[in-house]
Amino acid sequence: MKPMRFVSVLVAGGAVAVFLNISFRVTAQVVAPPPQGGPAAGAAAPQAPGARRGGGPTPGALLWAAQCAGCHGDGSVAGRAPNLFDERWLNSVNDDRVTATIKTGVPGTEMAAFASLTDEQIFQLIQHIRTQTAVNRPRPAFVSTPNGTVITSSKQSVRLELVADGLMTPWALAFLPDGRLLVSERDGRLRVIDHGKLSEPVKGVPKAHVQQDGGYLDVEVHPNYARNGWIYLAYSEDQPGYVAPAPAPVVPDPAPPAGRAGRGGAPQVPSMTVVVRGKINRNNEWTDQQVVFRAPPELYTTNGAHYGSRLLFDRQNHLFFTLGERGNQVNAQDLKTPLGKIHRMNDDGSVPKDNPFVDTPGAVPTIWTYGHRNPEGLAWNPVDGSLWASEHGPNTADEINIIQKGHNYGWAVASKSGQAGLQLSAPGMDDPIVYYTPTFAPAGIAFYTGNRYPAWKNTSLFVCGLLGQALRRLEIQGNKVVSQEVLFNQFGRVRDVVQGPDGYFYVALQDPTGVPNPAGGGNLPLSASTPGRVVRLVPTQ
Repeated sequence: MKPMRFVSVLVAGGAVAVFLNISFRVTAQVVAPPPQGGPAAGAAAPQAPGARRGGGPTPGALLWAAQCAGCHGDGSVAGRAPNLFDERWLNSVNDDRVTATIKTGVPGTEMAAFASLTDEQIFQLIQHIRTQTAVNRPRPAFVSTPNGTVITSSKQSVRLELVADGLMTPWALAFLPDGRLLVSERDGRLRVIDHGKLSEPVKGVPKAHVQQDGGYLDVEVHPNYARNGWIYLAYSEDQPGYVAPAPAPVVPDPAPPAGRAGRGGAPQVPSMTVVVRGKINRNNEWTDQQVVFRAPPELYTTNGAHYGSRLLFDRQNHLFFTLGERGNQVNAQDLKTPLGKIHRMNDDGSVPKDNPFVDTPGAVPTIWTYGHRNPEGLAWNPVDGSLWASEHGPNTADEINIIQKGHNYGWAVASKSGQAGLQLSAPGMDDPIVYYTPTFAPAGIAFYTGNRYPAWKNTSLFVCGLLGQALRRLEIQGNKVVSQEVLFNQFGRVRDVVQGPDGYFYVALQDPTGVPNPAGGGNLPLSASTPGRVVRLVPTQ
């Protein structure tokens, strides 16, 4: 059982401070160009300290009020002891360190030992501190035109340059060897950016099932593209051969109550993630398509959640791809289903002989790891060759994991969410390297290996945030995260980050959803499709 190494909340700017003999660093400072029609996206809704949505205080809030608030305050009212509702401090400590301090106290200070508290109670306290810190944080103003914004982080200053605009929900980025950039749009389009010029959608691509999380997902280029021309595409599709049942006889319903619209609509078609490969010819047409992965028909579901799917090749040209549990928790622990897993296959979809479950009766032979909820990011650590992944948690406790052959990552037995019915840790199941509470909704991830940003080279993992609406940098030493910072959090949802052949980072941005969104005309559902763009980070020094 690996110990949990690091915890985090969403970061805000501020000065260096010290608490419990732990120092923490300044986070990224932002210098924006004059605003161009980008009004504030709204502040967080007022909420009583520690309150559940629609309910009373959490157990952690009650413990805080009884044991801690007298000295430390509640974040809005200062106490005589240091304020613990501070994202910079929370971003620099792990659960084990905080737990030990609470249990043993700090000699020479008023911080007494609380040895009578159980580990579960201490965990509830930590969850309360982190959640309430985020509630207290004002939402930054949404900047709809990032071009020219200068970001000054702890190690590197960069300026955002617009590469292409006019996209809708750009999901993934992938470079071709000649410098052209492929972009998948979740609504079911594949485009090419050629030196700043956005192409018309590629013609003849497969039809996507666009629902909630579904549509076009990741796009990846074969390592030997110059020789074979293969481009890999993950997307959600309608169940092949599905025939909708005959509609039931129409029975007039009574009118809905005044002021309330009726609910309902046509039933959804069962859908599932599929991975194909094809080629793009000189006429901007998709050709030579081959199916690399398709699930059995009985697994297709009308649920619109957790399709995955991130694609990544290793040096031996094995294709790794992620697949969510499709909203059904039991799938993640079941080796007889491909759902809730990370898979490894040969580039043509065949099964490598050294996969961990090839000799397990009934197991899907492409499974590499299991116990996943909805992983959406994969990246290779350039120092030790380890595989890292980002994963969505259940409204909280999003994860960053190191992926090891045959390992179980816990869902839905163990989770740092504290959700009823789940353990915090379980024997034989890997804890995350980092988890985020409240939710950050991590998407694409990437290590930086180039020379454009020397201070980030081979030391930094970059994590895109959807609900967190930020690009986050994690400082890595071995298999540990030693510090974090947010580079920016004012440009909407951050979908993907990739390193280009020119050594620059390219980032896919999408206008905000799920929060007040002036650009979209008001509050939008989380799954709404909104305009997006691609920017690159250019060093300023």
